[in-house]
Amino acid sequence: MSSFAEIFDTYSWDDELTSICSKKPADVEAALGRNGKRSLEDFKALISPVAGPYLEDMAQLSHSITQKRFGKTIQLYIPMYLSNECQNICTYCGFSLDVDIPRKTLTDEEIMKEVEVIKAMGYDHILLVSGEANRTVGVEYFQHALELIRPHFSHISIEVQPLDEEDYALLTPYGLNTVLVYQETYNEREYKAHHPKGKKSNFGYRLETPDRLGRSGIHKIGLGALLGLEDWRTDSFFTALHLDYLERTYWQTKYSISFPRLRPCANGIDFKSVMTDKELVQLICAYRLFNEEVELSLSTRESEKFRNNVIKLGITSFSAGSKTNPGGYHNEIETLEQFAISDERSPKEIATVIKSQGYEPVWKDWDGVLA
Repeated sequence: MSSFAEIFDTYSWDDELTSICSKKPADVEAALGRNGKRSLEDFKALISPVAGPYLEDMAQLSHSITQKRFGKTIQLYIPMYLSNECQNICTYCGFSLDVDIPRKTLTDEEIMKEVEVIKAMGYDHILLVSGEANRTVGVEYFQHALELIRPHFSHISIEVQPLDEEDYALLTPYGLNTVLVYQETYNEREYKAHHPKGKKSNFGYRLETPDRLGRSGIHKIGLGALLGLEDWRTDSFFTALHLDYLERTYWQTKYSISFPRLRPCANGIDFKSVMTDKELVQLICAYRLFNEEVELSLSTRESEKFRNNVIKLGITSFSAGSKTNPGGYHNEIETLEQFAISDERSPKEIATVIKSQGYEPVWKDWDGVLA
């Protein structure tokens, strides 16, 4: 059975970093002038250091492509943290096993309290998040949580530990539509240093998770790298390589890309690869020029000013009003956050900003009766 790992093994991190940094202005100009689908080499040029002076051209083209494909809409979603229990040690995460914080897993009653608050905000699209703790927050817990939540939302996504193929197939009938799974970094040589303990330290198992999702028939798969953990350009290239493979292999599945920049958290490491706002705009536009169909999502990790300025540049979905601790919506006292958010505006405030720019905030992703 083929997998992305077979393709990944034919590439070298160092060689791709060198290739990206060796791109010339002519390569960027050729990528911008391309008619039809742009190649991975075009993508390298668009994320390369020499593409900086072409950012305005990239932004205008990204805006045009996005509006043609998605119209003037921004999908709104909200994360709901089910648990901060975790069996992994990760150097960058506030939920890491070695971080001394109170641990919490939501009960049925607490789940429904969270649902009540989130529905009052207007949401019909929810992202369920947890730490990676198979023994306490495993497939049975997720199945039960989906059963509770499904009647209240038209679209349910999860961002939890990677599961086996049969587990994803088991959860789909309970309303699971989308699964987000980030490789964190594609630098296999350094991956173990960032994930020294727990199941997450298995680089290959995590790398093949989107393949298991594709084979299970999941509706949408979300990809991304944790920007700042290693060189952001090289990680972004490997994410694009992964996306390209998945679209060709599981062509009936939809895809999204997220842009999580490292944020301060309990016991967090120093950032290895600092990414400027300008570079993040460059990356957003590069992904849009590379793939006209992929959804691009930006979370409350980013500042108010930045998010306001990128509404028209290729982003198709925003989170708003986010809490990154279990029970955070109905209980403001506990502080068990995974990471600090930056944009603290309410969903209503975000919707007003979106409308002020001539776009329509979309609260409901789709309806189950249309599936």
